[in-house]
Amino acid sequence: MEYTKLEVWTNSRKLVKEIYEITKEFPKEEMYGIVPQMRRSAISIPSNIAEGSGRRSYKEKCQYLYIAKGSLFELETQLYLSKDLGFVNDLPFNKIMKTILSSKKLINGTINFLKSKQG
Repeated sequence: MEYTKLEVWTNSRKLVKEIYEITKEFPKEEMYGIVPQMRRSAISIPSNIAEGSGRRSYKEKCQYLYIAKGSLFELETQLYLSKDLGFVNDLPFNKIMKTILSSKKLINGTINFLKSKQG
């Protein structure tokens, strides 16, 4: 299946958009601090899903999903730090956390599916 049709990929694109929207409101001094880190982490998720889909073996595909999952956890931590620092209030925080949770579930489900194909 083409990766652009995968829910795991489309959901992660939604997350990128949410991160870009929220980080526009961050203090200007964070444009060289946490903002680019959050954006890179977010972009890494759909990028690694796409790259993995182009790999031959299920093992390789899973490896890229694990990398995407690591970036997702990194982004989640950066979002918590942004909330701790007062850059994000509860409403956008909770909205993005819902997208992060659904991304976690989709990545885990895709990994489990691919692992079942390996054996």
